[in-house]
Amino acid sequence: MRPVAVMVCGSLLLTICAAAQLKDGVKPYVKEDGPALVLNHVRVIDGTGAAPMEDQRIDIESGKITRVQSAKLRNAYPPNAKVLDLTGKTVIPGLVGMHEHLFYPTPGDGPGRQNMYGEMADSAPRLYLAGGVTTARTTGSVEPYTDLALKAAIDVGETPGPKLLVTGPYLEGTPSLGPQLHSLTGPEDAARTVDYWAEEGVTNYKAYMHITPEELKAAIDHAHARGLKVTGHLCSIGFTKAAELGIDDLEHGLVVDTEFAPDRQEGVCPGQRGPMTAMAKTLDVNGPQVQAMIRTLVDHHVAVTSTLAIFESFTPNRPPLKEEQAPKDAMAMEAWSDFATTRAEIAEHGDSSNWSVLLKKEMQFERSFVKSGGLLLAGCDPTGYGGILPGFGDERGIELLVEAGFTPLEAIHIATQNGATYLGQQEQIGSVTGGRAADLVVLDGNPAEKIDDVEKVETVFKDGVGYDPAKLRASVAGMVGIR
Repeated sequence: MRPVAVMVCGSLLLTICAAAQLKDGVKPYVKEDGPALVLNHVRVIDGTGAAPMEDQRIDIESGKITRVQSAKLRNAYPPNAKVLDLTGKTVIPGLVGMHEHLFYPTPGDGPGRQNMYGEMADSAPRLYLAGGVTTARTTGSVEPYTDLALKAAIDVGETPGPKLLVTGPYLEGTPSLGPQLHSLTGPEDAARTVDYWAEEGVTNYKAYMHITPEELKAAIDHAHARGLKVTGHLCSIGFTKAAELGIDDLEHGLVVDTEFAPDRQEGVCPGQRGPMTAMAKTLDVNGPQVQAMIRTLVDHHVAVTSTLAIFESFTPNRPPLKEEQAPKDAMAMEAWSDFATTRAEIAEHGDSSNWSVLLKKEMQFERSFVKSGGLLLAGCDPTGYGGILPGFGDERGIELLVEAGFTPLEAIHIATQNGATYLGQQEQIGSVTGGRAADLVVLDGNPAEKIDDVEKVETVFKDGVGYDPAKLRASVAGMVGIR
C-alpha cells in the first residue's frame, strides 16, 4: 500500500499541494505569493453592505483570511509574513460573477450566415481574473466539455482564471437559436440531458428561450434531485410561471419577461421586439402586475441576475466611446470592427430605439425587487454583438447598479456576497472575513466615494495568490474574438 501522503493530499496538505501546483502553472502572472501575507493600512469594504473600515490589516495564511483587524492594534504578524503597505488602497471581496460565459460572438456574423460563438479559452478566464472576478458561473455553455476542461486546468494551476462553476449546455426548446444549441424533444429529453451532464461534472443549468413548461419542469425536478440549480433566460415561459415550476434564478430581469406581452400564449415565445416595445410604452414597474410578479419571485425564493452592462450596450451612444478603449485593446481587429459598426448603427437609429426607456425600467425593477426582499445577483453576459467583455463588463455592471440607485456599498454587496449566498458558499467566499478564502481585490481608490474606482484594479488575490491584472491582460491583448 502506498503511503497516504503519496496517494492524496489530505485536508491538512490540500492547500499546500494546490498552492504549489497553482504557482507552477501561473508564475508569469503572479505578483504576490507566500505562505503568509499581511495587507496593512488598507481600507476594507467587506461585501456585507457595511460601512468601509479605515486603516485595517488583513492577515492571510495558506490561502485563507485568518484575521481582519485595525492596523493600530500592532498585534504580532503571522510567522514569516510578507507585509504589504497598502495605504490609500481599498480591498473588496473578489467578485462572484453570476452571468458569465467563456465564449464570444464570432466575427463575421450577418445575414445569410449562422449565429456562431467561439470559445475564448485563453482570453476569457484571464480577463475575468484581471477584472477582479475570482468566482464565475458560466451561465450557459456552447462547449461544455471545453468549459469543464478549463475548470480542471485552472483548479490545478495550469492556467490562470477564476474559480469556475460550469453550467451545462443550454436547455433550449424548438427552434434553437443557432446550430450550437441542442433542441430538446420533450420532457424526457430534458431530464436525460440534466442527468447526463451532472455525471460529467456540471453544477448548474440554464433554461433558454423556447423551452416548454413541461421540459422546464422535468429539468428542474432532475436538477433538484441532485442538489443542483436551474436558472433561465426565458421567453416562452413568464417569470411567474417559472417561479411556480420551481426555478431557482432568472436572468436579465424584467426586460426579457414576456408575461405582460399583449395576446401572449403560455408556452410560446412571442419574440422579443414586440413585448419590449409594449413594455417600453405602457408597462408600469410600480403597477399591480409587476409588483405581483415580484412578490411571487420573493415568496418562491427565486433570485434575479442583473446584467445591466449588456442592456446598456443596446442603448444608443452608451457607454461613452472613451470607456471602450481598454476593452478595444483586448479585442481582435475584426471583432472591434464588427462591434464598432453595430454600435454606430444603433446610434444612427437612436430616435426609434426603446432601449433608453427599457434600461431605466430594468433599473427600477431591480431596485423594487431588492426592496421587496429579493436576492439580486450580478454578471456581465459577454455576448450580444460583442461590446461586453469578461471582467470589464463585470466592473461596468457595478457602476450601473449605482446609476440604478443602489449605494456603492450595496452594489458591491450584490456583486460579491449575494452571489456567494445563492451558491451556498457564503462561508467560503464573498466577504472579507476571517475564515474565508483570500479572494480579494486591491483597488487604487475608494469606490465607496467614487464607484468608477472599481476599474482601478491593482492586484487580484485568489486563494491568497496575488495576480497582476496588467500582465494578465497583456498576455491576451488582441485575442478576444480569436481564442
